[in-house]
Amino acid sequence: MSLSVSVISTVLNEGASIARLLDSLASQSRLPDEVVIADGGSSDDTVSILQRYAARAELEMQVLVRPGTNISQGRNAAIAIARGEIIACVDAGVRLSPNWLEELIRPFEGGTEVHAVAGFFVADPQTPFEVAMGATVLPDLSNIDPARFLPSSRSVAFRKAAWEAVGGYPEWLDYCEDLVFDFGLRDRYGPFVFAPHALVYFRPRSTMAAFTKQYYRYARGDGKADLWRKRHAIRYLTYLVAGPVLVALACWHSPWWLLGLLLGGAIYTAAPYRRLVRRMASLSLGQQLLAILLVPCIRVAGDAAKMAGYPAGWAWRLAHRHEIPQS
Repeated sequence: MSLSVSVISTVLNEGASIARLLDSLASQSRLPDEVVIADGGSSDDTVSILQRYAARAELEMQVLVRPGTNISQGRNAAIAIARGEIIACVDAGVRLSPNWLEELIRPFEGGTEVHAVAGFFVADPQTPFEVAMGATVLPDLSNIDPARFLPSSRSVAFRKAAWEAVGGYPEWLDYCEDLVFDFGLRDRYGPFVFAPHALVYFRPRSTMAAFTKQYYRYARGDGKADLWRKRHAIRYLTYLVAGPVLVALACWHSPWWLLGLLLGGAIYTAAPYRRLVRRMASLSLGQQLLAILLVPCIRVAGDAAKMAGYPAGWAWRLAHRHEIPQS
């Protein structure tokens, strides 16, 4: 008997992009048995677009309107009413490869021992800035260790029973909720099965302001969830201790100390530049030079946003510590 599969997503003010996702869903080599989308209270035409698609024959679709809900609440609400044995989760603002769902659910067809499958996502840039952004912040497939990979919920599938067993997405979190959910699944069932060809095409942030806002929120979510203490500590030590010390030594002792800064910067940007070389073939020479200059700017801006967001998250955690579920 074939598996029943529900694709779920949450949306908020995605009127300009939601059709791209829905069209790519309707063109899948393996169509979902149903689609359930939870809207968090859009003020644009998102809901009307969803309802038009729901009235068509290509996809069986349910649209939930839940004003004021966060991403976790929306996902949980959609999954709760989904009929599928397998839940495939995707984010708004993306487009799917034609065989995304087929690749994502294939591991489940081998038996009941598979509980969660990680898909993958790649940059879908439209401008030179977005090419640089994607190369800086999004990994290549070659960077992934399948045994340790924790998927974004823009490309992941799991058994509905597994979702129930780990208590669903954490509704007290507004960002990094998918990582906490991943931890719950991995702790209970072991590593995700990796499906590298279940590809989602994700457009990077198109402005520095949008990017820093995004990374501030990510880091605030890290603080709320008490994630990656060591990683954030290293960032503070690098920018607030090691960097200033090297500058001071260069000013008051020898300018050769600046080589330490240059070496550190070269090491820090090496992986983004390797990815950029592979991704910028379609750019003109001027655009390539711009992209090269943007990489360190994006790195530093993202780190600054994280350094501001993490303590804000920790402040929230301390103020709400009695409300946070204990694992």
